[in-house]
Amino acid sequence: MKILIIGCGRTGARLGARLSSQQHEVSVIDNRREAFARLGVDFSGHTFQGSGLDLEVLRRAKVETADIVFALTGGDNRNLMLAQMVKYQFKVARAVARLHDPVRAAKFREMGVETLCTTTVMEGLLELYVKGGSFPELPGEMSVSGDASCLNLNFQLPTPKP
Repeated sequence: MKILIIGCGRTGARLGARLSSQQHEVSVIDNRREAFARLGVDFSGHTFQGSGLDLEVLRRAKVETADIVFALTGGDNRNLMLAQMVKYQFKVARAVARLHDPVRAAKFREMGVETLCTTTVMEGLLELYVKGGSFPELPGEMSVSGDASCLNLNFQLPTPKP
């Protein structure tokens, strides 16, 4: 599957690295060149420095050939604009905007924009925790408690003093 990720922060980088390792064709756009270091040395996709709102950057990333675009920048408005732009201007079948505002996410979902609201996802997980006393099992390598596997923790704890 051809996947374009706009925004190489924690979420975009982790998603890009994971999907790339599963043999998907992944391209990532970000304003900051240093953000691409988060993808790791095994990332086999393509990176494009620039704004996801820049039509020329989107064309260089071949947005029109993407099966799905994930708008994962830090701003709700930017993500909504990106999802709508690639869906309607470039005819990308699926475009998902990550949002923090649940009201805005619901309204845009009603208008046909695929949204994923981090606030309601977190709310739902915490509600399940309250009801069941633990977090639900998640598929694959997903974890509610985080993942330190990407850290190189080469240190030793000090020996306790007698």
